[in-house]
This record gives sequence, structure tokens and C-alpha cells, in this order.
Amino acid sequence: MTHVAQSAECSRRSFLKLSAVSAASLSMLSLSASLTGCSSDPASSGFLVLRRDDIVCLSVILPILYRGAVAAEQMDSNLQGTLRAIDNSLASFSPEMRKLTLQLFDVLNNPLTRGPLTGVWGAWPKASAAAIQQFLTRWENSRLDLLKMGHNALLQLAMLAHYGQPSAWQHCGYPGPPLLQ
Repeated sequence: MTHVAQSAECSRRSFLKLSAVSAASLSMLSLSASLTGCSSDPASSGFLVLRRDDIVCLSVILPILYRGAVAAEQMDSNLQGTLRAIDNSLASFSPEMRKLTLQLFDVLNNPLTRGPLTGVWGAWPKASAAAIQQFLTRWENSRLDLLKMGHNALLQLAMLAHYGQPSAWQHCGYPGPPLLQ
């Protein structure tokens, strides 16, 4: 019985150590992203909040998230509308939520954090669809709540922006809001 208790205590202790090291690592990586100036970049031309690197990152991730929901021939036009919708959503967020979302993009865009946390070691446009899907699956199923929250944030931003557009309604059978007379 004591052997089982010692084994459980060792596993719990190992888990706590791993959690502490992971949290410290993520904090340091996030700090490095903000120290390199990612957070202070201005919004891209024609956008309210999204920066150039955010647009590049999302332009690669969104088609993977929308696979099966958007026809391939409509992906480019849908992508532009979705990026605008995400930008408008971010502009309406509270300052704190906007800051947290931009920190997520900082982590995804900084080469020091992107590789270790996503498995995408090169620039986003060079990443294969398989590598991006693997990153999304890895974050979705991670033992680290921070990565799961990052996945959920990306997914919610993407889905709200997509399904908020009238062009997406027909695909899911939504006739649109009722007309007020």
C-alpha cells in the first residue's frame, strides 16, 4: 500500500514540477514576444486592430479551420471578409480582452515562441496544411490549459467572424434574421 502511495506522490510531484516549469516557460516566451516589440506594432493599413503579422498568421490558419464549411473557390473572398470581421470584433472588445488576444497573436508570430509551442518552425506562409492541423490538434488536446484556451480563442474568433457573415448562412441552412416591418 505504501508503494502505491509513494508512486502517486511521485507522479503528483512530477506533474506539479512540470506544470511550474511549463508556466514559467510560457511566461518567459510571452515576455520575450512583448520585449521584441510585437505588441506595439500598429494596425495594418485599412485595419483597426490586426497587424500585418496577425493577418498573415490568420490567413494561413483560417482555411484549415474552415475546411468543409467553405468551398475552395470561395475561400479567398470569404477570408477577406472574415479578417475584416475579426478586426471589427477585436476593435469592439474591452481593452483587456483585446490585449490578451494580441498577446496570443504575439506568441503565434514570434519565431522564438511559434516553433516550440506550435511545431511550426518556419514562417506561417511556408507551413503545410498538415503542420497547421497538427498544431491546432496539439493545442486543442494539450494538457496545458493555456494552450487549450489559445485554441478556443482562435476557434471562437474564427467561427463568430465566419458565421456572422451573410455569405455563410446558406451553407448552414440559416435563412437570416427576420425582416422588421
